[in-house]
Amino acid sequence: MQNSIWTYSWDIQDVGMAEFLADIRERAGADMVSLAVSYHAGRFLQPRSPKRKVYFPEDGTVYYRPDPALWDKASIAPLVARNVEEGGDMLAALVAERERGGPAVSAWTVCLHNTRLGLLHPGEVTRTAFDDANSYSLCPSSPAARRYVTGLVRDITTRYRPDRLELESPSFMGFAHGYHHEKDGVGLLPEDDFLLSLCFCRHCTAQAGAAGIDMAEARRMVRGFVAAACERAVPEPQLPDFPARGIDAFAPWPALHEFLAWRRTPVMSLLAEIRAAADPATRLVLVEGRDAWLGGVDLAEAGRLLDGLVLCAYDMAPEAVARLAREGRRLVGPDRFLGLGYRLFHPEMRDEADFVAKVAAGRAEGVDGLNVYNYGLVPRPRLDWVRAALA
Repeated sequence: MQNSIWTYSWDIQDVGMAEFLADIRERAGADMVSLAVSYHAGRFLQPRSPKRKVYFPEDGTVYYRPDPALWDKASIAPLVARNVEEGGDMLAALVAERERGGPAVSAWTVCLHNTRLGLLHPGEVTRTAFDDANSYSLCPSSPAARRYVTGLVRDITTRYRPDRLELESPSFMGFAHGYHHEKDGVGLLPEDDFLLSLCFCRHCTAQAGAAGIDMAEARRMVRGFVAAACERAVPEPQLPDFPARGIDAFAPWPALHEFLAWRRTPVMSLLAEIRAAADPATRLVLVEGRDAWLGGVDLAEAGRLLDGLVLCAYDMAPEAVARLAREGRRLVGPDRFLGLGYRLFHPEMRDEADFVAKVAAGRAEGVDGLNVYNYGLVPRPRLDWVRAALA
């Protein structure tokens, strides 16, 4: 079992490397650290930091030192967080600790979720059927965005040689994602959120059109569904079998159905380009949820292109965790890595016994590892739950 804990650079800097490593290995019993090396904005409660209780990371920055030569002519380039200059390169520090016998290192890389870059490059973000720019989401069909993501992967894996690189958001993002002061007075249903997430940017429109899809008709259908949702006094499903049937729920509308099938093309080809860009010494895994198809991800194909999957078992009962693990193994087969991701958040995890039961449900199905979220966001005693679950 490969057991990792997700964390941020500021977590390590605040408590110090020695205490951090003791917590990871001795208290939690983990053997890997999954460090965020490319991340978005947020507000983070830091329950046990000796320096602060709240941290606001910079939006859309990286937490390593990029190779200037690699980015010299790039139209979209990473910005190094001030955190690295002020507190040090924690990716380099963890790799150095690994060489001295410390835990393995995984580079947790947020790919296309980047509001800072989206605002700087509005022509490279996803757009709704009404041409509204989703500034938080670079589009996987954008050549510039794709070069940015593959550049990150090449840069990190060749310069730092982490044991693993975890890919987050290399796909189309949902409409609702926790943006600052999001407002929805309609009461959007899951189908509405999905329809508003469908991208009709210039790249998607041109590429899907070249594949023979009637994009004008697909756009017209999506606009019609969204407009109808906005006109009702109270929410009412227009697709009663959504999301259970996947894109087949849209079979009565051929142009839209064909477009939804096509959405896998840019996402899966981006994963193939990421694979080609990475140093082969670093294993690549995709971090996803059970409904990854919503973002254009084919989990079975992703498992074949990469070295495996980490499926998030957030807020699931043990029975649902077991089903997720069985389905994940069916998708990736016996030879690819399958991990499960858990949050140590309360009340999602009521107590130690609750967490142990949910981890045991996945382990009983033969998963290869687990990732736990998140070192700096929970009280230290919850690290004991991790050791108990691994025992």
